[in-house]
Amino acid sequence: MKFFSYESRFSQLVLKICYACCLNLLWLICSLPIVTIGASTTALYYASLKIIRDEEGNLAAKFFRSFRENFRQATVLWLILLGLGLFLGGDIYVVWHLRAGAHGSLAVLWTLCLALLIGACVVYVIVLEFVFPLLASVSNSNLAMLKNSFLIGTHYLFATILVFAVHFAMFYVIVAVFTPMLVFGEGLCALISAWLLNNILISVSGTPEDRISLSDTQENSNSAPETSEEKEDT
Repeated sequence: MKFFSYESRFSQLVLKICYACCLNLLWLICSLPIVTIGASTTALYYASLKIIRDEEGNLAAKFFRSFRENFRQATVLWLILLGLGLFLGGDIYVVWHLRAGAHGSLAVLWTLCLALLIGACVVYVIVLEFVFPLLASVSNSNLAMLKNSFLIGTHYLFATILVFAVHFAMFYVIVAVFTPMLVFGEGLCALISAWLLNNILISVSGTPEDRISLSDTQENSNSAPETSEEKEDT
């Protein structure tokens, strides 16, 4: 039956979900030290984008290649975001309790402070959603990565909302509905997010990732460098 043949859309979809499951396992193992979550997430998105672009190959090799090459920058970015997240979380906790015990004008003041913190959290989530997929696609400085993540996230707001919804839905299902879904977890979220963000990342990097062959790269080696360079397989 064509429906179950290897070339059918159904079979290819099931195969990609199996890839996502395997990548999720690699992501979990490489994220255990906590400080390596940034590098692990970058590698996960790098491999997921390869799946979406039908460039699977040896996904484990691609995952560890990206993990190794982006380790330093991804770790720095992750530690910055982790520190900011803890700072915002602590501030919201304190302000929330101060507001609960305040009255009159003081309660209004703490409410305004809480609103500002919530706005800061929205900015934080937007950056967190885009920084690692962006790092998996292009080369740039840490400050540019953070700034561009926010600008891209606000420009493509609908995609940002969808990516957030995917991660929130997976978290809810794992925690409240069916815990064994952890087997798919972040791997499936990254695959769906890569599908949602693929065209955006292509437009940002200028060309689809890795579509330039090694010979073409050598011929154009003398061309002027871009401000934001696309990452390629070598």
